[in-house]
This record gives sequence, C-alpha cells and structure tokens, in this order.
Amino acid sequence: MMHTRRQFMNHVGCATALGALTPMAAWTQTIEQVKIFYGFPAGSAGDSVARRVGEKLAGSAYTRNSAVVENRPGAGGRIALESLKSAPVDGSVLALSPFSCTSIYPHIYSKLSYDPTKDFLPVSIGAVMHHGLAVGPVVPASVKTVKDFLAWAKANPGQANYGSPAAGSTPHFIGALLGLNNGVDLKHVPYRGSIPGVTDVVGGQIASMVTPSGDFIPNHKAGKLRLLATSGNARSPFSPEVPTFAEQGFPELTTEEWFGFYAPARTPAGVVAAANAAINAAIKEKAVIDSLAVVGLIAKGSTSAEMQASQQAEFERWGPLVKKIGFTAES
Repeated sequence: MMHTRRQFMNHVGCATALGALTPMAAWTQTIEQVKIFYGFPAGSAGDSVARRVGEKLAGSAYTRNSAVVENRPGAGGRIALESLKSAPVDGSVLALSPFSCTSIYPHIYSKLSYDPTKDFLPVSIGAVMHHGLAVGPVVPASVKTVKDFLAWAKANPGQANYGSPAAGSTPHFIGALLGLNNGVDLKHVPYRGSIPGVTDVVGGQIASMVTPSGDFIPNHKAGKLRLLATSGNARSPFSPEVPTFAEQGFPELTTEEWFGFYAPARTPAGVVAAANAAINAAIKEKAVIDSLAVVGLIAKGSTSAEMQASQQAEFERWGPLVKKIGFTAES
C-alpha cells in the first residue's frame, strides 16, 4: 500500500492521492481531453471501438471532451503500445489493443520492446470478436464445411493456402493449428490487415482466409465468398447460419479475441477506476453497441482485474500452441 500511495503522491498530488485510496467518488481531476493510440489503420474493426467509445467519454467524471484517436499502425500493433509505454501517467493517454499484442507476442518476439505486465495497466475490455474461415472461388462450391475444405486442400496442395491479417496474429495461428492438427500443409499468406486479404479471396488470388469474421460478412452475404466456420464459444450473432469450429469437430480452435484499453504503468488507481467507469458506461450505450455490430464486434466491458486475468489466461494458453506451431518473429 505504501508503495502505491507514494506513486499517487508523485503523480497527482497529495489531495488526489488520499482521495484515490477511497471510493471512485473521490476522483476530481477530470481530464480535458484523452488520446487513444490504436496500432492499426483507420477504418479497421478495432478502430471503430476506439472511435465509438472515445466519442462517448465526453462529459464523464474521467474526461470533459470526446477522446482523440491517433492511429499508429505498423509492426502488428506494437508501435501504439511502444508509444503508450512512455506516455504521461495522468490518464490523458490510453491505447486500444487486441489481446494478441500482450498475450501472444511475448511468445514470438524474443526482443519485444515492452513488457505487457510491467509497462501497462489493463483498464477495460471494449469489444469481442470471433474469427472466421472463409473460402472464395478458388475452392469448389461443393466445399461447405471445414472437413470438406481440409479434404480439398489435401487433394490440391498447390492451391492449399490461407491468408491472415498479419504474421503472428491469432488468425494466423488458427490456420496453422488447423493444418498441423489434421496433417494438411496449409501455406500461410500474411497480409497487412484484413481487407487486402479478403479482396484477394474474392478475386481468386488465394483460396481462403482466417480473419475477424465481421470482415467477411458483406461478401459472405453477397455470395462472393463462403464463411465455413467461426471461432466463438457459440455461433456469431452476425452469421448465425454458420456453425462454429467446435460444432464441426475442432474445439481446439475456439477463441474469442478482445480489444482492450490500456493505461501506462504507474497510472494511479483512481484514474484507472475513472477511465474504467467511463468506458463501461460508453459500451452500454445502444449507439455504440449498434455501430460495433456493423463491423462484426460484440460490445463488452469488464473490470480492470477481469481484463488482467483474461490476458494472463490467454498468455498461458497460447505459449504451448505457439511452440507447437514453431513460429517466431525471426522464422
């Protein structure tokens, strides 16, 4: 407690320090404007979380104005977190990140420029996504299930490939595990984000892709590609006609990836609590829920502790899987 209290004294002054040790109501340091770093391009699914939630933070006990989103794309989302590491610890800067950057990257980058547990504080989960496997015109219309796809891939090794939004991403590893666990050589084609890969599936440049299922929905509904499976515990509300991997006999591919808000380490507890309350209030608004649904995301909040526990559980789950796949950033 003394160590924590000393940090409060250093960063927000004595009055706020004493208040931060008491309930949330003691938070009086409303921030003028918050910046949210996001490590992928504008227009992507997670960008919608940052912007829709950021807009709704205005007028909260946390901040007077809507947040400003700064896209810092590159290095698979790492640049935004590197920027957060050295940001002020007064609550004026947050970052939004998928859990892959904090739970999976430590297993694949031997020289990761941040330590997820020492450099950041989880604030709140913002949204959850299911990944999906889709095939395009390269794959015959008779292929309607994951087992059909594996049989086709085995019979057509020259065309058996799948795209993902990035090397080292969760979708990359879902595809890799699908091939490894079933004795099928599926060649991985990494892209810079979902959209170029989806475009290539539709255009017949690659056979299939694993990516957030929301990015497939418009083309799936238009009949330009076929969504074969989704990765959630239950079917996606956005494509309820598509069975999950687990339903089709591949329960090990079940994963629901979240986007979460982080603050720099040493941000006072009172500030994190205020940010958490504002984010969770925003996530419950119908306008936010509806706008995230458009890009295939399920609005979902959490406590800071729940996000921390989930991050740790995913870290422990993916360690042996990454080892099995044999992927490192150098490979």
